[in-house]
Amino acid sequence: MVEKVKANCNYSGRVVEGPTNPIVTPLLTDLYQFTMAYAYWKANKHQERAVFDLYFRKNPFGGEYTVFAGLEECIRLIANFKFTEDDISFIRESLPGSCEDGFFDYLRGLDCSEVEVYAIAEGSVVFPKVPLLRIEGPIAVAQLLETPLVNLINFASLVATNAARHRFVAGKSKSLLEFGLRRAQGPDGGISASKYCYLGGFDATSNVAAGRLFGIPLRGTHSHAFVSSYMSPDEIIDKSLQSADGSSSCEDFVSSVQTWINKIQCSNSLRGIFGETNQSELAAFTSYALAFPRSFLALVDTYDVMRSGIPNFCAVALALNDLGYKAAGIRLDSGDLAYLSCEARKFFGAIEKEFGVPGFGKMGITASNDLNEETLDALNKQGHEVDSYGIGTYLVTCYAQAALGCVFKLVEINNQPRIKLSEDVSKVSIPCKKRSYRLYGREGYPLVDIMTGENEPSPKVGERILCRHPFNESKRAYVVPQQVEELLKCYWPGSSDKPREDLPPLKDIRDSCIKQLERMRPDHMRKLNPTPYKVSVSAKLYDFIHFLWLNEAPVGELQ
Repeated sequence: MVEKVKANCNYSGRVVEGPTNPIVTPLLTDLYQFTMAYAYWKANKHQERAVFDLYFRKNPFGGEYTVFAGLEECIRLIANFKFTEDDISFIRESLPGSCEDGFFDYLRGLDCSEVEVYAIAEGSVVFPKVPLLRIEGPIAVAQLLETPLVNLINFASLVATNAARHRFVAGKSKSLLEFGLRRAQGPDGGISASKYCYLGGFDATSNVAAGRLFGIPLRGTHSHAFVSSYMSPDEIIDKSLQSADGSSSCEDFVSSVQTWINKIQCSNSLRGIFGETNQSELAAFTSYALAFPRSFLALVDTYDVMRSGIPNFCAVALALNDLGYKAAGIRLDSGDLAYLSCEARKFFGAIEKEFGVPGFGKMGITASNDLNEETLDALNKQGHEVDSYGIGTYLVTCYAQAALGCVFKLVEINNQPRIKLSEDVSKVSIPCKKRSYRLYGREGYPLVDIMTGENEPSPKVGERILCRHPFNESKRAYVVPQQVEELLKCYWPGSSDKPREDLPPLKDIRDSCIKQLERMRPDHMRKLNPTPYKVSVSAKLYDFIHFLWLNEAPVGELQ
C-alpha cells in the first residue's frame, strides 16, 4: 500500500476512490480465475447470474470471535474494476494461444455494474460460516473478484482481531501503540497492519505513512542510537530554553539539569539507589528535551534503568517543570518490565514527595520489547505500573496464526441453490442466497447468529424461533429475541437503484468495533477456554441443506 490512486468512479453523485494500494487492480488474482472466465465465456455461461458467499470456517488465535475488516478496500476495487489495454495484452500472453479474440473484447468492456455486494458492516464482531460478503452477478466477473476480495479481507480481519485481543488483555485504561512497521511483511503488510490495528482498538501508530493515509494518531520518541550518539553535555551548543508560557527564558538549561541531578543524588529518600549516572545519556536526554520540551519522553534502558536512566530522566523532567513544562514519561525496552515499572513508579513518587512536584508520581510509563498477548497477561498477573504498551512484531505479523482462511463459495446459480460437499463436515458449504440476523437476549448480549433462506420471514422481537446447528441435528434451541439485527446490507448495488450503505470514516469504524466488543458476553471473549458463540440456521434452511446434501451426494454400491 503505497499511495491512494486517483478517484475515478462516480456513483450516485458519490466518488469512490481507487484502492489505497495501486497494486490492487483486476490483475491481482490467480491465473485459474482467468482460465475459468474463458471457459465460462466459451460455453456462453459467463453472464449466468451467480451468488457467492465469502466467509471463514474457524475463529483465529484459539478464540471464539473475529473482527471483520477490509470491506472499504473491497468496494474501492469493485467500484474501479476495469482492465487496461496493457492488462489485456498481458492476459493474452499468459493464456494459451488457442483463446479466441472475442474473449479479450469481452474483458475490454468488463466492469462491476452488474454486480451487487452485500456485507456485514466493517468493524463488526463476526463468526464462522456467516457470510461476511455476498457477491451477486455474472459468474465470470464474480469469479474474477474471488482472489482479490479474499486477499483484502483475510489479513485485514486477522490483524484487526489480533489487535482486539491485545486490547482485551491490556484493558480499557491502557494506551496501545502499534510499533510494527520495521518487522512487518513488506510495505503493504506494514501499512495494512497499522490501519487495521487502529480499527481493532489500538490508539496510535509509529507509521508516518499510515498516519497520513488514514488519519491515525502518531506516536514515537527516540531510539538507543540517539542516546549513544552523545558523548558529553559539552556537545550541546544551544543551551537556552524559553518557558512554556513564553514569559521568561533559561539561558543554560544544561546547567539547570545538572543542578537537579545533584539535588536528586543528595536526596535522603533516594540515597543508595544510584551513584554517578551516565553523563552521555544525560546529555542525550537534555538535548532531546530542548528539541521537544512539551512532549519529552525518554528511553531509559540504554545503560542502566535504575542507576542511570531514571535519575537522568527525572533531572531533565524537573528542569522542564521549572519552566512550566510537563514531561510525558519514560519507555522501557528491556529487562523485567513488571519490576522495573514498579521501581520507576516508586522513584517518581519519591521525587514528588521530596521536591513537592504535584503529579510527578503519575509520570507515564511505556513498555515495549517484543510484547504479545501472553506477556501482557503475565504482566497483569505479576503486577506492574505500565500505562502504555508499544507492540510490534507479534502484533503485525500475526505470529500466533498465519492466516484467517477465508473462502469464497458458489451458493446459487440461475436461482438454483448449489452446495459444496466434503468428508470434512466443517468444509460443507451452506447453499442458496441467505439472510443473516443477530439475535440479542434480555441482558443486551448477542445470543446467536441465524441464517435463513432469502424469502423466509424475518425473526421478530418477542417471537420464539427455533435455531438449529447447520449439520448436527441434536444441537438446537428456541430463542425469544429481545432485539433482532439484520447483518447483511447493500454496499454496492451496481446499476440497480437499491439503496446503498455509506462507507464510514476509519475512526467511526474503530468506535463501532470497540462498542461491539464491549457488548459481547465476557465468556466468549476470555483468553482461556472461551465459550463458543452459536451460529445457526432456521429449521426450514436446515431441512433444505440436508435435502440438497442427500440429493447431490453419490450413493455408494457394495459388491
